[in-house]
Amino acid sequence: MLVIGLGRFGRAVAGSLEAMGHEVLGVDTDPDCVRRMVDEVTQCMEADTTDSDTLRRMGVADFEAAVVGIGSDIEASLLTVLALSDLGVPQIWAKAVNENHGRILERVGATNVVYPEARMGERVAHILSGRMIDYIEFDDDFAIAKMVAPNEVIGATLGQSGIRTDHGVTVVGVKRAGADFVYAEAHTFVEMGDLLIVSGTRERVERFVAHAAES
Repeated sequence: MLVIGLGRFGRAVAGSLEAMGHEVLGVDTDPDCVRRMVDEVTQCMEADTTDSDTLRRMGVADFEAAVVGIGSDIEASLLTVLALSDLGVPQIWAKAVNENHGRILERVGATNVVYPEARMGERVAHILSGRMIDYIEFDDDFAIAKMVAPNEVIGATLGQSGIRTDHGVTVVGVKRAGADFVYAEAHTFVEMGDLLIVSGTRERVERFVAHAAES
């Protein structure tokens, strides 16, 4: 795996990939960023990734996927993605600082664009809004939330509570303190303090969490 741009986002991606058993080549123009990561990934080097010849000499065309975590220098971000695309890298994940940046990244060759700051802002807002503990929203209007079980379902099975019928969301699983995660079934019993993993459209998940906060 190739990770270009070893700021906060790039370091997190590179470190996670390495921890998952992938060999990671980390690249940055800042020698301090390279020094911080040199012992954390398989290989780390200082290089100008906007130059196609430099990337070619590094052998990046042999990589199946690259992550471009450059955020502050939009020109460098775009030129790097363009160079990777020209070299035929199949998967190019790129960090965008705003929607305009993201649209241009897609046009110059990014196969996937991520908005980490925006996503984190949405996540924090949803968590602060009520009983939600964690929240992930996907691009197709699908969302997953972890929340404290609302009062109306405590002391009953999921089948009896009618969450899916009444609220249009699906309980994926239940986590009880000191116990293993349990995949949800109709006979799964919910107790006070249980955590629910619920999924559905963004609107329905948000509505259900808001309803739970009021109960």
